[in-house]
Amino acid sequence: MKISVVLITKNEAHNIRECLESVSWCDRAIIVDSGSTDGTVEAARAMGAEVWETTTWPGFGPQKNLALSKAQSEWVLSIDADERVTPELRDEILAAIDAGQADAYDMPRLSRFCGRFIRHGGWYPDRITRLFRRGKARFTDDLVHENVVTDSTVGHLRTPLLHYTYDDFSQVLRKIDQYSTLGAHQAFQRGKTASPAGAMLHGSWAFLRTYLFRRGFLDGPQGLGVALMNGQASYYKYVKLWLLQQQARQQPQSGDPQPR
Repeated sequence: MKISVVLITKNEAHNIRECLESVSWCDRAIIVDSGSTDGTVEAARAMGAEVWETTTWPGFGPQKNLALSKAQSEWVLSIDADERVTPELRDEILAAIDAGQADAYDMPRLSRFCGRFIRHGGWYPDRITRLFRRGKARFTDDLVHENVVTDSTVGHLRTPLLHYTYDDFSQVLRKIDQYSTLGAHQAFQRGKTASPAGAMLHGSWAFLRTYLFRRGFLDGPQGLGVALMNGQASYYKYVKLWLLQQQARQQPQSGDPQPR
């Protein structure tokens, strides 16, 4: 049975070669790129991937569904550019497809943070559904933190997908800003509210939950870094949501008198 691997990219030249090499056993590699300027598109095409270029950014969920719509194979494997499929995971994927006992499969994901694979703090096993029959699943339309939804029975793979995420704290800070902004806009669209005090509480709880209750401290300095990142991301998300609320209140409503 044929398998298409699908992924979305933007400025992933430092990742794309190793990513595609790890899934070179798939029949097709389909990429939707949103304006890379670092050679990602050229590198991907040189490795045989089909690249579709877009100029808009609708959010992670819609963009992944766009990539999914380009797939034609019976099975789809969705990964990100900073993820790697090991030979052991490849063999388990092929065996699962051959067995045909489910239409979708999840797998554990093992993520590396600043040089160390993280096994605590809620980061592992971090099971995610990434393998499914085409037409049996899709991504949610969330701007960020999208996931696969399916009405089919989901089987379970044992071998982890490797996730080479944050290499240094400069990258961590950039991602905190990016994801907290997207999370705030998504929450605002859903009618959620926030306050500065609430933001402090959310941030503090995210840190304590990660570092203490989910034993992030067992991962050493990197475990502390993960907890700090989670706390800051939560705090900034709710502060930005509160600022969006203030901006919305200050905008003139239809029927309000306008200055002359």
